Amino acid sequence: MNYILALDQGTSSSRAIVFDQSGQVISSAQLEFSQIYPQSGWVEHDPLEIWRSQLHTAQQALKKAHLSAAQIQAIGITNQRETTVLWDRRTGQPVYNAIVWQDRRSEPLCAQLRDQGHETVIFEKTGLRIDAYFSATKIAWLLQQPALRQLAEEGHLAFGTVDTWLLWQLSNGQVHCTDTSNASRTLLYNIHTQQWDDELLALFDIPANLLPQVQPSSSLFAEANAEHLGHAVPIYGVAGDQQSALFGQACFKAGMAKNTYGTGCFMLMHTGSTIEQSQNGLISTCAAQIDSAPAYALEGSVFVAGAVVQWLRDGLDAFTHSAEIEQLALSVPDAGGVMFVPAFTGLGAPYWQANARGTITGLSRGTTMAHIARAALESIAFQSSALLEAMAKDAAQTGAPALSELRVDGGASQNNLLMQFQADLLGLPVVRPTLIETTALGAAYLAGLGCGIYADPSEIEALWRVDRVFEPQLSRDVVAERLAQWQKAIRQTCVE
Repeated sequence: MNYILALDQGTSSSRAIVFDQSGQVISSAQLEFSQIYPQSGWVEHDPLEIWRSQLHTAQQALKKAHLSAAQIQAIGITNQRETTVLWDRRTGQPVYNAIVWQDRRSEPLCAQLRDQGHETVIFEKTGLRIDAYFSATKIAWLLQQPALRQLAEEGHLAFGTVDTWLLWQLSNGQVHCTDTSNASRTLLYNIHTQQWDDELLALFDIPANLLPQVQPSSSLFAEANAEHLGHAVPIYGVAGDQQSALFGQACFKAGMAKNTYGTGCFMLMHTGSTIEQSQNGLISTCAAQIDSAPAYALEGSVFVAGAVVQWLRDGLDAFTHSAEIEQLALSVPDAGGVMFVPAFTGLGAPYWQANARGTITGLSRGTTMAHIARAALESIAFQSSALLEAMAKDAAQTGAPALSELRVDGGASQNNLLMQFQADLLGLPVVRPTLIETTALGAAYLAGLGCGIYADPSEIEALWRVDRVFEPQLSRDVVAERLAQWQKAIRQTCVE
């Protein structure tokens, strides 16, 4: 039996999963790490804690599986995207905390770039919007510190998204590399030429020597040094978490789409070898790339999805465990007119309202925590529905086939109430696979392709299995009324 170790470095925890070649989980380990909030709108992680937690889970997963590293054919890495790490090449030590994708500190720089009229050229080259979400303005913010600017100019600094940071650590500083999917999230990578773009580097005033080498998502990146796992293991797969999930869902063909329900919510539709530039508030991005042939996707990002459940749990003490929200929400027949827009860090696609903040509307004397919990769950589905509507409009404008189903994954996809409401809003079947940890699975599949366990993607496609299909039940008239209420709530949220 062939075994693959997937390292899944997420926003709130690090996980490691051992898969066999049929895509079955043999063992897993997970460890949460610290979330650092220096001030309002700022979110940071300790890069060394990320590394230690990821290494620990890898060691624990192997131990639970009763396997040695010598029995692992390959490692695949998937990671929280856009999160920015700078470290000193000479010591391997970070020079600042990791600035997380949710962080909004560089919004003033984004506003300045928009005012200067750079939006069109950036969108055309990268497929992305000017937003603090992406890596470039985070790097630029860091390089405003004179000491870091000097180190950068002297060639002593290295930049990486989290995958690059882990590759550096696993290889003991021998490899400074990333894949196309992560590179395409930086605002510095030209998705047409598949290269770092000199014009964009000059615009953001970022020295090219900071940047990692870019290669296909399924290829030999590095070798994990024997001191970390007990035996050297090749790393054959790397992809940003959402592109990895698209791959793990076997969405290999243009027109196939998935939605991942995690800390945020991310809907991707594969567009094949064609870059579809959205006219409806979405972004274009590189999909996981298995060889030199480019692959692309349309993406919509919801900044706060599962995080709203964490906020109810930790901020309002509404329940003890996140899974309890479903029973609390089911204790009332509906949300009682409550609408919850969880714009804690602004609104992402398709709204792109950086200054929006969370609101709860429709409160009455009869409102209970159960109504708010139900509205919180519904907010995840409402935001995702807006993404699919934008995708449908883009598809219609390009003549692409209409979406026939939505494949779902991520922790919150286990919530049956949420999935049923999602199907009702979309008017489409929502299909949940037997394995919802498709982010880690995608990384494992990419590594398996790279090392030859799988001959081609068709072998992976044959492994995909359905757990449950949620069919729409609400009438379209009722859905239209609910969507109108949501749009009203959005307008209230976005008032300056």
